[in-house]
Amino acid sequence: MKTAAQVPTTRPAPLRSAAFRRFVLANLISATGSAMAPLALAYAVIGEGGGAGSLGLVLATNTIPTVVFVLVGGVLADRMSRSRILLQGNLLAAAAQGALAVIMLTGRASTASIAACGFVLGVAVAFTVPAGQGVVAQLVSAEHLQQANALVRLPSNAVRVLGPVVGGVVVALVGPGWALAWDGLTFLAAALLLHGLRLDAPVTASSAVSDLRAGWAGFRSRTWLWTYTVAGMVVVAAWLAGFQMLGPVLAADLYAGASSWGLVQGAFALGLLAGALVCLWWKPYHLLAVAVSTASLLFLPLTVMGLGLPLPWVLGAALLAGVGLDVAIVAWTTALQLHVPQAELGRVSSFNDVGERLAIPLGYLVTALASRAWSDQRVLLVCAGVIVAATVFNLCVRDVYRVNRAPGQ
Repeated sequence: MKTAAQVPTTRPAPLRSAAFRRFVLANLISATGSAMAPLALAYAVIGEGGGAGSLGLVLATNTIPTVVFVLVGGVLADRMSRSRILLQGNLLAAAAQGALAVIMLTGRASTASIAACGFVLGVAVAFTVPAGQGVVAQLVSAEHLQQANALVRLPSNAVRVLGPVVGGVVVALVGPGWALAWDGLTFLAAALLLHGLRLDAPVTASSAVSDLRAGWAGFRSRTWLWTYTVAGMVVVAAWLAGFQMLGPVLAADLYAGASSWGLVQGAFALGLLAGALVCLWWKPYHLLAVAVSTASLLFLPLTVMGLGLPLPWVLGAALLAGVGLDVAIVAWTTALQLHVPQAELGRVSSFNDVGERLAIPLGYLVTALASRAWSDQRVLLVCAGVIVAATVFNLCVRDVYRVNRAPGQ
């Protein structure tokens, strides 16, 4: 059996690889459901009479199991076949979303039952995220990594342009249950595709606990990695708490509800698509500095909504935020794959992931509490300021400018 280090370092361009095309297609199909799911989930909670507090509880319950189990997922990603982990994770996600759709369509939904299904989905995410981080690096060579990362995101982002708009229409016409049912079916279809993606598992001799300790040592020894994670904890928490939680609530108050929020999500997805296109031709030298800087554009839609500006302003701000975020994701993923050995990638990326996700439930809960004392618009402005401050902090770290692209990459 080949280890990651034994896989040939020269491979064809990404789209010439049948395995890479299968992986991209699985991501694309799954994205057609995932594009609708956040909006459907938000209005499922709102439809049951919940507000920002209930939605925050549901989103936090979805995130907590990911935080708890993602380190285990990182260890497994460096010990087992990553394609097998992705297969099983997608099957579990299909079961969770399918169950949620059933309780919604049969009228048995409550905040507690929605949160329970979200918990199971969070467990699935905990195992698939570290595995997915290393799959591309196993399928393509170093000089093609950024192109491959952009190609993985490109079709998925294209689906997200219309997905939220269609999701908003579906939710408005027939309710969120059908959108969630579609999401479950797409997870199942993705699992069937991933079943044919057979990647070799690493050959390991050490114990899982030793692997975890080695992963932590590799994580903390890289200053650029842990400082990026700390800043990312703040940015991700402020962004998701502001946009994902308070955004639908403000859309219901200031705009036209689900249909308007679907347009905002569609504009954000269009920005993600544009960002992926940018990454197909622009190869920045300072990978990490670019990732930090472009992610800061997430403050824009929070500021615009916080000021109560008209919907066209929100759409423009969401578009720019999407461009910045996708450039940041591709640049960061490429930097991680280039500067962390393949044998450590699952564990090291899981520490980064658990760090960022750890702040999300706290961010949701704090924001939900803050919305009781302040107006939702004021909370959004605070979230925007937090994103800017975290970005400035991260750009002051010297090692950020040392994580660059090598010649020929």
